[in-house]
Amino acid sequence: MRDMIIALMDVAAGRAKAQMVFKNINLVNVFTGEIYKTDVAVHDGYIAGIGRYDGAIEMEMEGKYLCPGFMDGHVHIESSMVTPGEFARAIAVRGTTGIIADPHEIANVKGINGIRYMLEGTENVPIDVYIMLPSCVPATPFENAGSVLKAEDLFEIINHPRVLGLGELMDFPSVIHCEKSIINKIVLSKNANKFIDGHGPGIRDKELNAYMAAGVRTEHECTAAEEAAERLRLGMHIMLREGSAARNVIDLLPALNDTSINRCMFCTDDRHPEDILIDGHIDNNIRIAIRQGVDPVKAIQMATLNVARCYNLERVGGIAPGYKADLLVLNDLKKVDVHQVYKNGKLVAQDGKALFDIKSINDSKMRNSVNIKSLKEDCFKLKGTSAGMRVIGLVPHSLVTKDLRRQVTPVDGKYYTENGTHLLKIAVIERHHATGNIGLGLVEGLGLRNGAVASTVAHDSHNIVVIGDNDADMKAAVEHLQEIGGGIAIAAEGAVRKSLSLPIGGLMSDLSLELLQEKLEEMHAIAYEMGVSRDYDPFMTLAFLALPVIPELKLTDLGLFDVVNFKFAE
Repeated sequence: MRDMIIALMDVAAGRAKAQMVFKNINLVNVFTGEIYKTDVAVHDGYIAGIGRYDGAIEMEMEGKYLCPGFMDGHVHIESSMVTPGEFARAIAVRGTTGIIADPHEIANVKGINGIRYMLEGTENVPIDVYIMLPSCVPATPFENAGSVLKAEDLFEIINHPRVLGLGELMDFPSVIHCEKSIINKIVLSKNANKFIDGHGPGIRDKELNAYMAAGVRTEHECTAAEEAAERLRLGMHIMLREGSAARNVIDLLPALNDTSINRCMFCTDDRHPEDILIDGHIDNNIRIAIRQGVDPVKAIQMATLNVARCYNLERVGGIAPGYKADLLVLNDLKKVDVHQVYKNGKLVAQDGKALFDIKSINDSKMRNSVNIKSLKEDCFKLKGTSAGMRVIGLVPHSLVTKDLRRQVTPVDGKYYTENGTHLLKIAVIERHHATGNIGLGLVEGLGLRNGAVASTVAHDSHNIVVIGDNDADMKAAVEHLQEIGGGIAIAAEGAVRKSLSLPIGGLMSDLSLELLQEKLEEMHAIAYEMGVSRDYDPFMTLAFLALPVIPELKLTDLGLFDVVNFKFAE
């Protein structure tokens, strides 16, 4: 350490040549909001100096821009459906050199072993991966997950150097009412001097004060500028999310002013393969903000320095002497066109291509996660229909559903409303402990005909969720998922037409992101051919119909759940 510090200072002082110098580059200074032409010297993975420097390697960068590597303030790697290493490869080429990840998806399936898998899988990748320990496993007491994580379970890993604290407190009613198990986790994080992330959409007034008094530091669930502004006034850090299902950057920008922008950052939360490949990662958030009139330097500050300051990450997020050389060379500032990516001073990606390999790790403990009781022929049979029956109503381009009341009539095993609208049957099958639990309901709006779609990706407990218009296809799709160890399956005429294997926890594939996306595109084409409305991504929609924390009506393995009143539907 001593020799390294002296060597860096010798280069900074001009007494020695730098290993590498970016010559005549336009420096994006996120500390001052300026852009100016200069040299930037890099030595032993750190920034040595800014000014006029000589180096063993000198790269002429006339016309290009140099900025810090981008950081994602909150992301679930599992939503990409690829391994942690493959995810790192996919986002590094788009300029992301650091992420704050919450592995609560794999933790809901595999518990503490799932968290350890994510830590091991990101140990030797050329991006910084920090972990927030899942706070809600299971997400609610109204469903069965693969594991239960209490404060004592998290104790053994809270002091890991890459663990920053406690992940999103989505069970905010328990926080506000000081429920013992969640308070124990909060105390655990505070005693370890770690951070606490929030997840409290819609909380207002005194309840919001109580939520923040628990130590909650961030919020990524704001969907309106007024909601974000209220939290900013109370000192929260706000994340402007642009994921695949939830896209909030444009709606939240009006909450930003010259002062509050310093407490705002970007995140993706859940980003699916197609969106990463086509639109990008955090670079996409920045482009959206710039198109909406945000100053490019300020937009880049939100993706770099602001994340580092929020989580007290040292020597990252800016370009200054002594900072890590996590750097991006941009061809175009407003288009955020990433030419080169440097991590710790090493070139790791150029022009969209990764220049590093991903080391494989032992994932045997993550496999064979589908454990269901044998399905009986009548397992999806509804008990009966009635006037005023509660039906899950889909809302285009939204995770929110409607709690509809319909007069339902069965005709030849299929279901219709009083005006002839076709309904689909939905089931959630507990898949972790073979309890035999099956929740049943009806859905309006998807449009699927003569078939079924099933998936083991079902936030957050990740039981099997299946939707269809006949029991035989539903059963065939579910049983196929058991055979392949998890994934997505489409069935028609009693047989599986197409499937995608996700053997790692039933959530992730060991394919490349590009190959995975090819297979998903094939399955999307089949689903739309079978009548699914193009207002919906069938697999994403299905995944969130089992999430009992987003209004209004959802389904768990224990039954139909009224999210508004936070109780099972009567």
